[in-house]
Amino acid sequence: MSLPLIDLNTPEGREAWAARFERLRATASLASPEAEIVGQLVEDVRQRGDDAVVEAMRRFTDPGFSAQRIRVSSDEMDRAQADLDPDLRAALEAAIGNVRAYQEHIRPSDPAPLELAGAELGLRFNPVASAGLTVPGGVAALVSTLVMLAVPAIAAGVPPSSLRVVNPPPTPRPGQQPGDIAPELMACCRMLGIETLYRIGGAQAVAALAFGTESVEAVEMIAGPGNVFVQLAKQSVAGACGTDGGFYGPSEIVTVADASADPTCVAADLIAQAEHDPGKCFLVSWSREVLEAIVAEVGVQLAERGRVEAIEAALDTESAALWVRDEDAAAQVADAIAAEHVNLAVEDPDAWLARLKNGGEFFLGDQTPVAAGDYYAGPSHCLPTGTTARFASGISVYTFLKRSGTVHYRDGLPADAIEAIARLAEFEGLDAHAASARVRGKRR
Repeated sequence: MSLPLIDLNTPEGREAWAARFERLRATASLASPEAEIVGQLVEDVRQRGDDAVVEAMRRFTDPGFSAQRIRVSSDEMDRAQADLDPDLRAALEAAIGNVRAYQEHIRPSDPAPLELAGAELGLRFNPVASAGLTVPGGVAALVSTLVMLAVPAIAAGVPPSSLRVVNPPPTPRPGQQPGDIAPELMACCRMLGIETLYRIGGAQAVAALAFGTESVEAVEMIAGPGNVFVQLAKQSVAGACGTDGGFYGPSEIVTVADASADPTCVAADLIAQAEHDPGKCFLVSWSREVLEAIVAEVGVQLAERGRVEAIEAALDTESAALWVRDEDAAAQVADAIAAEHVNLAVEDPDAWLARLKNGGEFFLGDQTPVAAGDYYAGPSHCLPTGTTARFASGISVYTFLKRSGTVHYRDGLPADAIEAIARLAEFEGLDAHAASARVRGKRR
């Protein structure tokens, strides 16, 4: 199997692409059969606490799960930190340093006050008091996701001691014994100063963070990626606590390529996203020769990868190489896909960047691998998927900040302000509002 080539210049090609595009958009739909299951789980956890969490973990992950396993002990985390491979520690330290530098660089400062109509108007930013971070489980130990969630929160000013991380043990395959969360993730928590790690996941973990249980401390904000159950649960608890407001689902990439693109590099980036299981890869060009060269290179490299089965499934059913009419059509298709990762493998990536509006993160030039964003560069890799980059943004320091306006009439309300406020209030039938302004004038 390899990347299917679809010709968007033909009716048949447009029909084939429409089917795949609808599947892409459907990944972000929360109007799904799972919604009823999630609603019941969330309410059950709210009412019964640990008992409901344990039942859900036994049902979905580990039949032998117990309440004593919910929280990872300090001793476990200390041992994991002591045993961490030195080379992995060095790589994590470098990544943490880069992400911290970037997030601190973009952290907004309170603007200077604005003097307007007798008032001094301001804006202040404050971090949330605590945050729960959802790190997915599965076959990979996603220490990179922990970094990409925790460091922006810390840069915003959330104390590491007020961060609560949830990470479920991997779901055992048939015939296998249940496993445990990776000690490397425990060690990374320690490196970041995080003291609280729970070995739970899914909707039950989100509900536990939102409402609190006997073992899980409630938080003010929940942020992070996850499957449809996690996304639905975040939506259902919004209001009980804050949420990131994004849909961070199955990984995806769109690459725009011209004749200058290096097929070896572009193919490697496509395969890298396909191995996420599931992953979605889209290649767009107005040159059939470019598409065919990259598709051929995908086939060559595929044989060298470890997770061939997952990659083949992603390429065959969820991905496509799209042959379009010209550069304008390529830009329109890329913006419609609004992918998590947008790779501009073109001769002038800066000019191309100006043509596009939608994307979770942009990677300029074929020598800029998406993996740099996944692990090391600085912006968080927790990004909007399922075409939601049309209106949503990725996790950053902004996710964990609240904005509050300030108003100060140092010399009292001016007479014209009093009259304007009173007239507007009286028009709306709110005479107490009008009186609260007019009383200021009478006290002078």
